[in-house]
Amino acid sequence: MPKLLVCGRGGSGKSTLVTMLARTLGKQHKVLVVDADESNLGLGRMLGIRPPAQTLMDSLGGKKAVGKSLMAAMRSGGTEEVKMFSGNFTFGDLSADSVSWSGSVGLAQVGKVEHANEGCACPMGALAREFLNKLKENNDEWVIVDTEAGVEHFGRGVLEGVDAVLMIADPSYEAVLLAEKAAKLANEADKSFSVILNKVDESTEARLKEMLRAKKIEITAVLPYSAEVSKANLVGEPPAAESLQQTLSEVITRIIPS
Repeated sequence: MPKLLVCGRGGSGKSTLVTMLARTLGKQHKVLVVDADESNLGLGRMLGIRPPAQTLMDSLGGKKAVGKSLMAAMRSGGTEEVKMFSGNFTFGDLSADSVSWSGSVGLAQVGKVEHANEGCACPMGALAREFLNKLKENNDEWVIVDTEAGVEHFGRGVLEGVDAVLMIADPSYEAVLLAEKAAKLANEADKSFSVILNKVDESTEARLKEMLRAKKIEITAVLPYSAEVSKANLVGEPPAAESLQQTLSEVITRIIPS
């Protein structure tokens, strides 16, 4: 099954969508959520999963060790690959310290910013890219990647190891511009690209659709504003999205690459 990268602007609802998709898919499949946002602090609580004992970066010796591997590859002028894992691996090969499971849904964290002045997050991007490239899922398994706001993960090549890109767009001009940019970058990488509207009402939905279609971007699904989901986000609880189950199931069907 696919590896799915979820992107969007800050506050658009990326982590909420990741959570709802994971919980919906988890009813029939095994799902690994990969937290590739070095600043996200609340995804585990939203999923109802205690974060793993260590990040993937920590399991490989920390940021300095990963950065050393990245620098070696850069100095080679592209003749060497970034090598952080010895070979391909599956869900079952991941250590219990690096992945926390709650039933059929698991959570892995690439790495987090831990200290002031610790430097750029480039090693985390390189690690996310290699992890997704070498993780091989079975037919009944899904991978959902929660990314940082914007398009930096496109530049880092994180989408190299995924099958499809799903962008969430809220009613904002920035979201329209970002959707246009993300669609272009996904097309350059030959990845399936879909857009979901979020937090819209009747008026903003119509206008947002009009603006996106003017840029030749079609809409896969619409998630209306939900006071229920908003309240869950405020208190850090898993969003109860029973009213959105049909829409989420349709999204899952549509985003599977043909």
